[in-house]
Amino acid sequence: MLGRRTVLFGAIALVGGAGFYAADGMNHVYAALSETVTGDSVDAPTAHRLASEGKLLLIDIRRPDEWKKTGSGEGATRLDMRREDFIAELDKMTGGDRSKPVALICARGVRSSRMNNRLVEAGFTNIIDVPEGMLGSKAGPGWLKRSLPVVIDE
Repeated sequence: MLGRRTVLFGAIALVGGAGFYAADGMNHVYAALSETVTGDSVDAPTAHRLASEGKLLLIDIRRPDEWKKTGSGEGATRLDMRREDFIAELDKMTGGDRSKPVALICARGVRSSRMNNRLVEAGFTNIIDVPEGMLGSKAGPGWLKRSLPVVIDE
């Protein structure tokens, strides 16, 4: 007879495998995990243009290992969202102006949507999500598939 652990892990693998599918380059598992964003959102080309024009601060909130694998979008500042001092560092970047436009980008829009809501709760009033992220989501193909410029080493 199969042990409980074997059956449990098999069931988890089956459900995970069934739930992890992609269509047109969009990961539906990530899409299901995303939160509804309380602020505005923009697509990757718009985020790139606005950051390049100095009209918003674009923050890549992914992990350093992710930056190393794909680079960051040109014009983005890297700030790992796991840092305990994330909000304090963002305050420094905005000069303490919590109304300054700040766009967040992650891999597929899950973490950026969550961090967006967290920052709004902390008093930031102009947080913008880039829901397609670097790798694409249901919101769009993503920074990389759009062939937007990246910075590899920073």
